Amino acid sequence: MNILGILIEAFALQSMNTIKTGLIWLLRAAWIAGTLPILIASLPSSRLNSFHTLLLGFAKRGKTMQSSSHKFTVPQSFFLHFYLLAVVWTTILLMGTWYFAYKVAPLSAESLSYPVAASHLTGGSHIFTLHKYRFTSAEDRLNVWNAVFLLLLMEVHVLRRLYETFYVFNYTSSARMHIFGYLTGLYFYIAAPLSLCTFCAVEVVNFAADQVAEFNVESQDMLSITNFDLRGYVKPMTRLGWCQWAGAAIYAWGWLHQYFCHAILGSLREHRDQTVEYVIPHGDWFDIVSSPHYLAEMIIYTGLLVASGGADFTIWLLLVFVLANLAFAAAETHRWYRQKFEDYPLNRWAFIPFVY
Repeated sequence: MNILGILIEAFALQSMNTIKTGLIWLLRAAWIAGTLPILIASLPSSRLNSFHTLLLGFAKRGKTMQSSSHKFTVPQSFFLHFYLLAVVWTTILLMGTWYFAYKVAPLSAESLSYPVAASHLTGGSHIFTLHKYRFTSAEDRLNVWNAVFLLLLMEVHVLRRLYETFYVFNYTSSARMHIFGYLTGLYFYIAAPLSLCTFCAVEVVNFAADQVAEFNVESQDMLSITNFDLRGYVKPMTRLGWCQWAGAAIYAWGWLHQYFCHAILGSLREHRDQTVEYVIPHGDWFDIVSSPHYLAEMIIYTGLLVASGGADFTIWLLLVFVLANLAFAAAETHRWYRQKFEDYPLNRWAFIPFVY
């Protein structure tokens, strides 16, 4: 490699590291900024009542929102936008990261070595193109595949939520949510999948750009369906550790119960424009908490944290945001149920059994 190539490689690597650090801290700052107001509003102080009321107004939707307070609101059916965005964005991240992992981060000994893989991908030119990714250690390569695993779990989650929006929930035309809550939801489903793959997200984008630039050279290989190595894409998943599979089990537990609870809620109003009186839901976790679908959501994201290995502070902040946001909404839902129904079961907790 000549001196110019070395300088270009060093500059590219430095730029990538700067962008990566900036992205990570931007996401962390956003999760903190979203969590702190909720924690402050939840403090038991009379001085914060007005702030609590303001934040609560942003969080209300559906049955907890008064029919007279529809200013700056959108239909609750706009939840569909969350999951359409989430499916498209998560799929893009998943496919890009999976292809990147397959090409640049092999786990098996029989896979192409890093220098050979780089030479193969670049066609013998621009050898600094893949050298800048530097996933040479086994731990780094495993972390790349772990990001693929987390995005795969997220994909399954948002696909189910999209399905439920079409076929399970029947939002009435009068159901509304605050525009602030709507915008927060859009942001969440952009930032959450990205937070699961910050370890290699910038490298994936650069890799994709390199692949597009080299498309003419590699077009025959890239477009060849017969050469698709399904085993090579799937087998590295079996090499993930017990932590990933334990997290997946926790995730699956929450995922299934959320589906059951959403089915119960959806069955309470079978027709979209049906205007019937609200009833007390029963069954599954509804017998122990008022918002079991929120409890299940917390368990899902706890599973993602465990599957990540718990070393990424960004995913910790994501979970804290989810927990704070859901606890805040669950408290209002619990209060609404108790005010609405005189015979509401006294043994039901708001969010977490025997805790809150």
